[in-house]
Amino acid sequence: MTIPFDIRRTSHVEYAVTDLDRARRFWVDRVGFVETETDRDHAYLRGLEDRYHHSVVLTRHDDPGIIHAAFRVAAASDLEQIAELAAREGLWHRFVDPETEHAVGRALRVMDPFGFPVEFVHELEAVDWKLQTYADYHGAAIMRLDHVNYVSPRIEEAAAWYEDRFGFRCSECTVSRDADGTEHIWGAWLRRKQTSHDLAISNGRGPRFHHAAFIAHSPTTLLHVADVLASTGYVENMERGPGRHGTTNAFFLYLRDPDGNRFELFTGDYLVADPDWETIKWDLNDPRRATFWGAEAPPRWFNEAMGSRHWETGQALPLSDPKLPDRPASVASK
Repeated sequence: MTIPFDIRRTSHVEYAVTDLDRARRFWVDRVGFVETETDRDHAYLRGLEDRYHHSVVLTRHDDPGIIHAAFRVAAASDLEQIAELAAREGLWHRFVDPETEHAVGRALRVMDPFGFPVEFVHELEAVDWKLQTYADYHGAAIMRLDHVNYVSPRIEEAAAWYEDRFGFRCSECTVSRDADGTEHIWGAWLRRKQTSHDLAISNGRGPRFHHAAFIAHSPTTLLHVADVLASTGYVENMERGPGRHGTTNAFFLYLRDPDGNRFELFTGDYLVADPDWETIKWDLNDPRRATFWGAEAPPRWFNEAMGSRHWETGQALPLSDPKLPDRPASVASK
């Protein structure tokens, strides 16, 4: 299938927080995000490498969680092509006027077939680049948004749909095999930019968001922020890590903000520039796939995720159990 539009990368995410000042102190003062702008109900944050207004929005809301994820397209005309695809597939979609989301141009909002609200944007307000403003490096020295992770009970269908319809490519996957050798995908790491992934989709009860991930400047700054958090009363906000993933090879630290919203600090994955890249397959029961080294993930990392909300109503969507069992044998008892 020819893809008539060009999705470039993950653009930004929106998290709901119940106390904006408390959230801002954690995300900005401790973890190391750049604060672009804050109003009564929103804090617009970015990384030091970002050239646009925000890569994460913290929005005051009664119920915490991720509200939406957005992808940037190469041209404004790509939005029309995606809208045509959504119409053909019978998906809920709406164009929204510029500045419906502050500093974002005209955008297209779509509910994908698996229950995730996805936004597509092209025009974003430019801001000063802080890459060499070293006096502003603190915490983990956050550079940019890297990827988002969905949890879907229809993992194999969802991964195939994002590849076939949106042109994502699979860098790595985890598979199980039946007695006859039939493979089942339990997790897929899908890319548009030339690194390991922009979107990961995991098997499980859903639709739910597991996390968004942001690039830390280095393993050193990632370790530094762990010291900062531990010494300032946030040791319980470090959920998993530091460690290294087998999939993607990246160094990681998973955090929960004061509302319990999960996000990952991530650094050190690889370049995927060659056209003949072959998908790396990990056996589901190989414990190195999730943790190449480091402590095991706590049960809540597997069990807890953020519910998906409908674009139009803001209501939480009902959850379904996965078609495949939602735990590999290696973690089934956790």
